Amino acid sequence: MLSHQDETRAAYDGVVDLYASMFTSQLETRPFARNMIVTFAEFVRATGNLRVADVGCGPGHLTAMLHDLGLDAFGLDLSPAMVDHARRAHPALRFDEARMEALPVEDGALGGVLAHYSIIHTPPGELPALLAEQVRVLAPGGLLLVSFFGTEGPEPVRFDHKVTPAYSWPVDRFAGLLAAAGLVAFARLLHDPASERGFLDTHLLARRP
Repeated sequence: MLSHQDETRAAYDGVVDLYASMFTSQLETRPFARNMIVTFAEFVRATGNLRVADVGCGPGHLTAMLHDLGLDAFGLDLSPAMVDHARRAHPALRFDEARMEALPVEDGALGGVLAHYSIIHTPPGELPALLAEQVRVLAPGGLLLVSFFGTEGPEPVRFDHKVTPAYSWPVDRFAGLLAAAGLVAFARLLHDPASERGFLDTHLLARRP
């Protein structure tokens, strides 16, 4: 049987052009998400360590945004087709194929990690190890901005995402996972996307002590 990483990789490899056409300009109409990324970049700049990984970077548009915000940003993605697209779209930036639970980054090297809806396909039982990997690569004082679909119920909810199955999370429970990984969550933003699923767009900003 294929692992969920294999299934996710194959699913995104098959929708690169459509995905890029739908999402590369999406933040122009999503001021909450856009401003959380701007805030994240400001906090990272204040640490003096400008090196940032955009994990699950997809077509690379947010990596480019981070670069424009003054960060030394590079993108990592599970899908080789997404990485190829990002390299073509942003030839001045670095993009590499990688799994989020095994980042090709040395310990304590980064001022920030952006995980913009890139953890949503990870089964709940595997998420603690993935978050521990984000903490591993962050320098003390480094920032993680993670965005995901929030739910008001007590348990994560598996749902049929348009690309491949995904999970929404109770916000407090996800914040607890960040704390267990060694991060201090100090800001959160929840807003209703008015989707048919009723999930909340959720952004948590956390710092490694």
